[in-house]
Amino acid sequence: MYQNYIKRMIDFIMALIGIIILSPILLILSIIIKVTSPGPILFKQNRVGKDNVEFKILKFRTMRIDTPKDCPTHLLDNPDQYITRVGKFLRKTSLDELPQLWNILIGDMAIIGPRPSLPNQYDLNDLRDKNGASKVKPGLTGLAQVSGRDELEIDIKAALDGQYVKNITFIGDLKLFFKTFISVLKSDGVKEGKK
Repeated sequence: MYQNYIKRMIDFIMALIGIIILSPILLILSIIIKVTSPGPILFKQNRVGKDNVEFKILKFRTMRIDTPKDCPTHLLDNPDQYITRVGKFLRKTSLDELPQLWNILIGDMAIIGPRPSLPNQYDLNDLRDKNGASKVKPGLTGLAQVSGRDELEIDIKAALDGQYVKNITFIGDLKLFFKTFISVLKSDGVKEGKK
């Protein structure tokens, strides 16, 4: 009941409220990004969603427009050379993720769930298929994000995703929601070249 109906209703309402309340911040960040580096405000990229259906994820752009496409930042040679000055701040504070409220609103994502992977992250996607994590919508945050984020090995991250899927409850989601704020404030597990 919760997973099939109530979770989606909560996601929609919270995303809508979030967009309305945060609209001044979204506007200010958009202006800062636009005036500090050439290129679009938003970064769009294909990600793997529920049942391995791809969708366009939205983020505030944190990298230069000449950055190699569809490559996780940590796999780039010297990723720091591509991250903008504003981008470093946005990544450290996770403010670059705010546009995903739109992805949640339209139903591509949930607030809590496995983080959406790139289509070419074959190892992670295969492991998620095996543990059932690909059967739910990806989330803005999740169990892996509050358990180490970028510091986790792929098999551990996928195992945590599978663990979450087997135990989806309202109380569990609520705990992960508040743990996320603590992780963001402490910048736990965030590497400069994340995402």
